[in-house]
Amino acid sequence: MEKANFVDFIRIFARSGKGGAGSMHFARTKFNPMAGPDGGDGGRGGHIILRGNAQLWTLLHLRYYKNVLAQNGENGSKNNCTGKDGEDIIIEVPLGTIARDEETGEIEAEILEDGQELVWMRGGRGGLGNSNFATATNQAPEYAQPGEMGSEGWKYLELKILADVGLVGFPNAGKSTLLSVLSAAKPKIADYAFTTLTPQLGIVSYRDNKSFCMADLPGIIEGAAEGRGLGHRFLRHIERNSVLLFMIPADSPDHAKEYNILMNELEQYNPELLDKKILVAISKSDMLDDELKDAIAATLPAEVPVLFIASVTNEGISQLKDALWKALTEE
Repeated sequence: MEKANFVDFIRIFARSGKGGAGSMHFARTKFNPMAGPDGGDGGRGGHIILRGNAQLWTLLHLRYYKNVLAQNGENGSKNNCTGKDGEDIIIEVPLGTIARDEETGEIEAEILEDGQELVWMRGGRGGLGNSNFATATNQAPEYAQPGEMGSEGWKYLELKILADVGLVGFPNAGKSTLLSVLSAAKPKIADYAFTTLTPQLGIVSYRDNKSFCMADLPGIIEGAAEGRGLGHRFLRHIERNSVLLFMIPADSPDHAKEYNILMNELEQYNPELLDKKILVAISKSDMLDDELKDAIAATLPAEVPVLFIASVTNEGISQLKDALWKALTEE
């Protein structure tokens, strides 16, 4: 069954903590009523920290966590006591998460490894107490620093799937069927367009206990780069795949046209995607003879490897895994 709880985009309001104010205080003791300044420093405001968690695969747990407000630092006090730092907030996110500022669109943080921690929004520094400003000529400073403000704003958390191989093709090209054959994944398979609405991941076993990760991505249509169909929600996941496997069904009326549309949509979205290694798999090839296979291959670019597969009969599956592994491991 298609998972309905896949969330790959979250908008939140985040604010790091304000630094505590420094203390302006003078010591008064029984035997020395003019003991001098002893105001302590303010504590640092709480940071907002992103931490990678390989056990998470979606941003669903943040759907109702719309306001992330870190704690302020405490003010300094007498006897040179420093205020307590504000408590940091740690947000656990899946690998491949990008943090972006809504106003500028700038990428502020990117999490790619399990356990990786990045200080996303720093808390304000605590102010210095008046004991820091005592000098030989000013032994009783009557001022202390206020704490620095934290930072705040509306932010985006955006997940881009991390996978070695991304399956790219029109709806009903056989991507989900291939993933179900190559791995233990159980994507929804049906005879209608956009059966797959969210990315599906599967681990493909290879020789000598090796493996690689494959992503079944929602079907692309002409105009996806302008937002048609699933548009950018689909295309952004391709950016993290090392190898792209274009899937074109054998019964397509024009294989070359379909290939060119896919290439054009990638170029319109991000020209750098064309620098990735690309292979073409002609699915449902059990209905083709050798003559038809040669004719189809002749219409496609000579520099792109073309493989003929049939997921139902396992035709060409071993050769496909060999070609993908070679593409992943060669320099």
